[in-house]
Amino acid sequence: MQVAGYLKLSVGVALATIALKTAAWWVSGSVGLLSDALESLVNLAGATFALAMVSVASRPPDDDHPYGHHKAEYFSSGFEGVLIFTAALAILWAAVQRLLEPQPLQALGLGLALSVAASVLNGGLALSMLRKARATGSIALEGDARHLLTDVWTSAGVVAGLVAVAGTGWIWLDPVIAIAVALNILREGARLVHRSAQGLMDHAVEPQAREAIERTLDGFRHRTIRFDHIVTRRAGRRLFVDLHMHMPASWSLGRAAAMRAAVEQALMSAVPGLRASIQLLPADVEAHDHDPPERE
Repeated sequence: MQVAGYLKLSVGVALATIALKTAAWWVSGSVGLLSDALESLVNLAGATFALAMVSVASRPPDDDHPYGHHKAEYFSSGFEGVLIFTAALAILWAAVQRLLEPQPLQALGLGLALSVAASVLNGGLALSMLRKARATGSIALEGDARHLLTDVWTSAGVVAGLVAVAGTGWIWLDPVIAIAVALNILREGARLVHRSAQGLMDHAVEPQAREAIERTLDGFRHRTIRFDHIVTRRAGRRLFVDLHMHMPASWSLGRAAAMRAAVEQALMSAVPGLRASIQLLPADVEAHDHDPPERE
């Protein structure tokens, strides 16, 4: 299944879990279960927006976007982080109100059963989506999967807390659980927003990819061939590397171009999704590609 297919499935599962968790809150009156249902609404909005951004990211390069549209996925991750913050604030508001005015819970067994059923759906889908995200490098899919996993852990905490409420009769535990849920998903929202911002600022590729690039270049290094000014960046699922390749000035243009093509092909074979751009320079020439200092 492709990335878009997983996100479409995520939208369907989000609709099902919203129905289950809303029913769980309705029959029990638990603000903890209400917080769980609100987070599922975020899942739905996040999955829908991620699907739209993945469609944009898959578009080929054009005149206005010659490097492609891959960074669109970072908007999805950032948007989902903002949604998480909004849901957390709504949960905190409802929990504080219930803490100030405690209310007895009803039909707690049925409510817990519905919540567990929703968590099983979310957990199975999240694990499958994470495997696909690792295989494709899709940050939109990873963001949605990690949010689903957060939802699963949230539900587990709510269920455990409500079992404690049923066993002790301490109804104040219900809003306390909701507050803990809100604080937990605030942390997840902050992580998603931070990663999205890092991606939009042209973050370097991961250490494993950089090591693979260096190993590949080592296979071509020679006393007459050297590489420098190696710069990498990630844009969504696409990786880029730019570098200078120095070789003897006596080589013909055809020989130099053939060597460059061999290096580029080796790099792109070693690192899936990589695009390599190599500037050829004579061995005795040094390039200065740093920006000049700004005048005050």
